[in-house]
Amino acid sequence: MRAQLARIDAVLVQAVIAAALSFAHLHDVASAAGQDGWKAWAYPISVDLLLVAAWRRLRTGDAKASGWCWFVIALAASLGANVATAGLLDLNAVPAWLRILVAGWPAVAFLGGTLLAHSTPTAHDTTEETDASQDRGEESEDQEDAPDSVPELPPPPVAEPTPAPTPPPAVSVPTALVEHARKVATEHHTRTGRDIDTPTLRARLGVPAPIADAIAAKL
Repeated sequence: MRAQLARIDAVLVQAVIAAALSFAHLHDVASAAGQDGWKAWAYPISVDLLLVAAWRRLRTGDAKASGWCWFVIALAASLGANVATAGLLDLNAVPAWLRILVAGWPAVAFLGGTLLAHSTPTAHDTTEETDASQDRGEESEDQEDAPDSVPELPPPPVAEPTPAPTPPPAVSVPTALVEHARKVATEHHTRTGRDIDTPTLRARLGVPAPIADAIAAKL
């Protein structure tokens, strides 16, 4: 545990020293290029923030080409300022091209930071969002198409069976009356050419309807 803390402390100390030296070199170059006061202190912050933003974009895995581009630009600005203060450049007589670069750096840093912070989503992210939207649309359609639950109706009442009608009791017809009815039926057929019907037979014999039906059944 102590060894791990010692390694972490060493890395932090090294990072703080490197950041302080780079910060001072960038401040000296900006001040020598005519950016005095608070502006000279803002240049190192701008370069370092652009460097961190580009590195973060590289770590996330999105828009790596843009991340590498702005990482190289910020690294060149930081490394160039460190090298320029090593005695290769007379800070008392800064050339015009360096003044132009220092003066134009805020616009470049603003453009890079804006593009890194507001880059368009990747095709993979767009596909996932589209699929999620389609899934939500299909779920909504399924819910709309689903019919409302219909309440169950009670079963219809079972009809009780209707009792069969009781046949009328058999009517006793005398044989003599049947023979007389046959003569009447024969005479009616000879005269009209048709069989006698029950109403006519009843009228000719002068008997009730049940007796006439029984006689007609025996003819």
